[in-house]
Amino acid sequence: MKILVSNDDGVNAKGIKVLNDELSKFATTQVIAPDRNCSGASNSLTLVNPLRAETLANGYMAVNGTPTDSVHLGISQLFDGTPDLVVAGINHGANLGDDVLYSGTVAAATEGRHMGLPAIAVSLAGSKHFKTAAVVAAKFIQRLVKHPLNSDQIININVPDLPIEELQGIKVTRLGHRHRAETMKKMKDPWNRDIFWYGSLGPGLDCGEGTDFDAVERGYASITPLTVDMTAYRSLMPMTEWVNELKL
Repeated sequence: MKILVSNDDGVNAKGIKVLNDELSKFATTQVIAPDRNCSGASNSLTLVNPLRAETLANGYMAVNGTPTDSVHLGISQLFDGTPDLVVAGINHGANLGDDVLYSGTVAAATEGRHMGLPAIAVSLAGSKHFKTAAVVAAKFIQRLVKHPLNSDQIININVPDLPIEELQGIKVTRLGHRHRAETMKKMKDPWNRDIFWYGSLGPGLDCGEGTDFDAVERGYASITPLTVDMTAYRSLMPMTEWVNELKL
């Protein structure tokens, strides 16, 4: 198996190294990731500046673009051959519920899916036990070889920040939902000009049994299949009826 490994925390992040080390035990891997931290970049593309890729001393490739740029450039130009799978992570922090809309890690996986490849995003709900998340991802991927999943989905894996022996198991979940994030923080720079920082993420709102929030909170790895089709199917008929009454 050949795997393209990317992330949004940057090519030098601890999470991507731990993940690549684990996956390279059974697969041919190539790390192609942003040259800096791009957390929250979502599916953004670099369209008005040229992209460049630098091969680092450890063989990783650093791209001066977003996570989406890194995967797209990797598949189309940089990877030796064609990868069988795109794996993004290990993200430094969970990507639960609404987080998937903003996450560059999930976006990296989504771009792999857009380019016709199965794709997985892996996140650790903390910053310590990356090895646990890497092992969960590796076990999942090894099972994919013999038992493929639907190719029209992205798999979003969130792992609690626990030693592997304390992990309670694995749960298949749906996305939960957060409360509104804290108000933006207003501060002053050294020249007394106004600057603003995003506040903390909101706590779980829809976080009951069956959600990714609940699984991780109870010590389980959460696996959520995602689809990129954002059509609100339940609204198609009501919207049709509503539009039919418009007078032009």
